[in-house]
Amino acid sequence: MSAPPQGPVGTSSHSLLDPSDSNESLERDNTRSLHAASIREVLACLDGSELGSGLVPHAHQITQALGAHLTLIHVLEAEPTTVPDPAPADPLDWGIRRREAREHLSKALARLGVTDVAIRSELIQGRPAEQICRWAESHDVDLTVLCSHGVHGLTEWGLASTARKLIERIPGSFLLVPADVASRAETKRYRRILVPLDASPRAESVLPIAMRIAEHQDAELILVHVVPTPEVVRAGLLDAEASELERRVLEHNRRAATVYLDRLRSRISQSGARVRALVVEEGGVRARLDHVIREQEADLVVMSAHGRAGRTDSACGCVTEFALSHASVPILVLRDRKRRPIRQGAVPRNRRHADRPDGAEPEAF
Repeated sequence: MSAPPQGPVGTSSHSLLDPSDSNESLERDNTRSLHAASIREVLACLDGSELGSGLVPHAHQITQALGAHLTLIHVLEAEPTTVPDPAPADPLDWGIRRREAREHLSKALARLGVTDVAIRSELIQGRPAEQICRWAESHDVDLTVLCSHGVHGLTEWGLASTARKLIERIPGSFLLVPADVASRAETKRYRRILVPLDASPRAESVLPIAMRIAEHQDAELILVHVVPTPEVVRAGLLDAEASELERRVLEHNRRAATVYLDRLRSRISQSGARVRALVVEEGGVRARLDHVIREQEADLVVMSAHGRAGRTDSACGCVTEFALSHASVPILVLRDRKRRPIRQGAVPRNRRHADRPDGAEPEAF
């Protein structure tokens, strides 16, 4: 991207900051910017359910936009057991389940029709979350596509247990497709792509990929900044003094956010893209962002796993986690592929290859 703008360039929960070393810090952070070429391998996770199949059109659209390769994977789950070394699965039952799984993969591919995307399918056995993470790590997957719910259907929880495990442990970026969106099982063009920004270089690094998808889909980009409500400690302060301080901080944040988004909008529009900038206030960042996504009728959200806080000891920051658990549209969360390696201790002892019920030829880690 071009040289960093002058003036306010960052945020905290209280105010937009103007660090003295902004040029140096932005130049350093920009080296982490994501580009379409950084996503070459896409993995779509199917589980044999209609909800799982419904994510395939979304995986296909993103793969097309980024010029990547797509793999459809189905993990044939073994019967749960507490025995360390159980007897081999019944060959007849195993053969039936395997054939049904392969037919499901074939139907998912057939739904896409003729496509210029390189697509393959994989059928493996084991515990779904563990085996998907293992496969993604060993095959250098850059983006994993998953559904919020699967074979067990919708629950009272925003995310099913397998989806939660994958978000926590999958290496690299991921696209979460909400169950109600996947249930439509249709190919829908993304008309409006919403990008939440907190004025941090980490959040801004997703723009090249968001712009690439918008260009491919002929979509409008909506840049959104939610102005956080200032946290003013009122102990020892008169109510009038605290209120005035809060008002001044809020006004400063609003002005700085407007300048920041206007500069980004101007820069992006020079490429010919359709782009709008939206500064939102009044309320908590998480709840307001969820409201804006619905209000703007976004078809896709593209955001960084972490923002200004920059904590990488968790899979996602609190704002991203909230967005995922309340998702009403597909959310593409971008992060470094190598940031969260697989823990070897999580590998089950009774792992088997899907084509070998006797347990032979285990996959390499």
